[in-house]
Amino acid sequence: MLARPVTWWRRQSLRFRVTAAATAVLALALGVSAYVFVGVLGEALVRGIDDQVYQRGREIVALSDANRLSDPVVAVDNTIVQVLDRDGRIVDATPNTDRLVPLLPAREREAAVRTGAPRFLDGRPYALPGPLRVRALSADRGVTVIVARSFAEVESSLVTTGHVLIAGMPILLALLAAVSWLVVGRTLRPIALLRRGAAEVGGTARSRRLPVPEARDEVHALATTLNDMLGRLEEADARQRALVSDAAHELRSPLASIRLQLEVALSHPDGQDWKETAEGVLEDTLRLSRLAEDLLALARLDEGRLGRREPVDLADMARRTAERYGLDLDLGPGPSPVVPGDALDLRRVLANLVDNALRHAASTVRIGVRADGTTAELSVTDDGPGIPPEDRERVFDRFTRLDDARSRDVGGAGLGLAIVRTTVEAHGGTVHLEDASPGLRAVVRLPLAR
Repeated sequence: MLARPVTWWRRQSLRFRVTAAATAVLALALGVSAYVFVGVLGEALVRGIDDQVYQRGREIVALSDANRLSDPVVAVDNTIVQVLDRDGRIVDATPNTDRLVPLLPAREREAAVRTGAPRFLDGRPYALPGPLRVRALSADRGVTVIVARSFAEVESSLVTTGHVLIAGMPILLALLAAVSWLVVGRTLRPIALLRRGAAEVGGTARSRRLPVPEARDEVHALATTLNDMLGRLEEADARQRALVSDAAHELRSPLASIRLQLEVALSHPDGQDWKETAEGVLEDTLRLSRLAEDLLALARLDEGRLGRREPVDLADMARRTAERYGLDLDLGPGPSPVVPGDALDLRRVLANLVDNALRHAASTVRIGVRADGTTAELSVTDDGPGIPPEDRERVFDRFTRLDDARSRDVGGAGLGLAIVRTTVEAHGGTVHLEDASPGLRAVVRLPLAR
């Protein structure tokens, strides 16, 4: 049974739920406040009557002790007074009360004198209107003074106050509900504009942005964040399209070469050197294979997926690479730096940097490894012509090949340094190129293992 109201509530609009919740909370707060207010007001009025009754009683006791009581006792502020002797007979009273029957019987009178506390008394048996607040005080010579005052006025005031509160609360709640409905509607209007703007963003409107409200509030921050997200998605889409276009362009060349060699061989089978043709096709096939592997590596790294997380000894990796290629090795002082990451990916980084250095070096390529505080530094230095400072960041873009490199980098697709940067950033590191005077130095910095 409870699930049905909950389901109905969840299906309502946010505007309705906020307005209903605010109205319900205010209704509860007003109800509690009204209850407390009436209670406090009643206690204050009762306390005021009790103080008046007590003060009048003390005056009558003083007059009785001084034998100065008038007969009858003068009634002040409709206060009822009865003066009883030691035997419980009324010897003096105000004109507005009975002179034969005491307001309090003997036992209750004794208890009231002993405690000194006021009490309620039904005045109807004594022909008095409404309830009374009664107090009994003792005087000299066994005299007892009973003082009372009608509580009807206070009761009427409390009832009137309650009626006013009951009548005013619905009006106040209706006013609050209307104001809440309008305010919530105006607050949610920017969100509605965001929703309509988001509905208009599609495959043919990638550069469209959501409307940003003028108010510097949470909706403004949401719109700004969403626009930033759309910008990043647009950039990622542009990179993906450029990658597909560049990859298609790079694939076209070896495929065209393979097709041409096969067509020529098939057209002139008798005079064809099939071994030379096979070697040419194999070379282009290997180029296609390397390009496919590079593209797969970039796709995996773009998704943020690393093969494994394990400790990698950079000095050992550099030593093995230097021995395989016959390169110079420069190991820094101290223990061998160990970084967390995928050993295969990091070996690919070093291999790409070494291959790039070997293609451009004049005579020497040197691998360096050292630890610097909490960072491990891996460098590959060559003595080639280097790269102009304005192009040192551009070479890390995908399918980027400088004019000088294009003539020497036979068969390269321009993905080596792009894979290096993507892999290093996936491992939480950085890579940059700097002048080696002469030549170029590629510097990779990775966080050391804790």
